[in-house]
Amino acid sequence: MSADILVQHDGAVATVVLNRPRMRNAINLAMWTELARLTEGLVKDDSVRAVVYRGAGTEAFASGADISEFPESRKDTETSQRYNATTAAAYRAVRECPKLTIAMIHGFCMGGAMGLAMACDLRFAAEGSKFGIPAARLSIVYPPEAIGQLVDLVGPAYAKDILFSARTVSDREALAIGLIQRLVPGGELERTTDEYLALVADNAPLSVRGSKASIQAYLAGFTDESRARLRALSMEAVASEDYREGTRAFLEKRRPKFQGR
Repeated sequence: MSADILVQHDGAVATVVLNRPRMRNAINLAMWTELARLTEGLVKDDSVRAVVYRGAGTEAFASGADISEFPESRKDTETSQRYNATTAAAYRAVRECPKLTIAMIHGFCMGGAMGLAMACDLRFAAEGSKFGIPAARLSIVYPPEAIGQLVDLVGPAYAKDILFSARTVSDREALAIGLIQRLVPGGELERTTDEYLALVADNAPLSVRGSKASIQAYLAGFTDESRARLRALSMEAVASEDYREGTRAFLEKRRPKFQGR
């Protein structure tokens, strides 16, 4: 594992840290590769139920892709295609992760970092955070899947505004348009995220997983295959020990203790 990305475990929560604070956590090509690999590994780790992505320090979630690499890593059509495939794999790994994912954002969240944050289920941000996609200032077309996520979050008109203008979006505007789901003072961001994770952890994991899969399938467009997979998830939940525990706890007027099975 590169020192530019750290993984910290706290119980059932894994935190992936972009660790280049001197570069405002700018994401280089090796980090994009590592993000995909690490996320895929956390998906397979049954001890992990949620993944938080954040930047080291409080100046930036990440200032975006490391543009200083572009003269070499994106110097022509061939290298640009390879670079785009690498970033797409990172976005896809986070977007398709079946576990709860949260982007915990301090400071700048720009360019490629916006793609990473939008790939997460939720975005919690500190006051003073700034958001933007300056692709139009680099003559770059932002990845279509990431643009689709932006549209899903803020609607087509705001998506066009953000992409066409390449402007910086303030914390308050980001909250108002639905780009982020929580906005709190910087000193409260970690506590807010932890409290939300604890709230979700009290619920049945199979139910949370099924709900996420259903939302993803809806956004992608239901297919016969996805409907069959969702039916299987529903039947798995009904046949689980957690379903019986949830019913007993409700009737006994106590909090359930779910095990994820």
